[in-house]
Amino acid sequence: MNEVLIEGPADLSKSLGQVRVVSLDKEAGRAAIEYRCGMHMCHSGGVAQGGFVTGWIDAAMAHATMAATGFDMVPMTLEIKVSFFQPAAPGLVTAEAWIERRGRSTVFVEGLLRNAQGDVLAKATSTIRLVPRAKLG
Repeated sequence: MNEVLIEGPADLSKSLGQVRVVSLDKEAGRAAIEYRCGMHMCHSGGVAQGGFVTGWIDAAMAHATMAATGFDMVPMTLEIKVSFFQPAAPGLVTAEAWIERRGRSTVFVEGLLRNAQGDVLAKATSTIRLVPRAKLG
């Protein structure tokens, strides 16, 4: 995977513990983002709070969508479903996402979260509405 640096809303990226955007693939509609899970994101002795897990995968799904649309469209999540398989612990995690199907204004996206050992910790599906960036002014 090629490392790609993308500037996003700095406070949001910082809050999520973003380390780097690992890859963006416009043709395949794919993205991968690396995060550092800190103890301040955890409960119950080192289990990442589910909102962070969801946020990490959601951000990767948004990046996959933006890459595929040339960053001309803003992805607005209409719904998201996350299945948690095992706890995310402090350390590096990687969220990966890809477009399953794309229409003119709606995109169906899937994603997952892996720990540093490559274990899948969670999977998600999302329906995203595409809004032209120009309409958000």
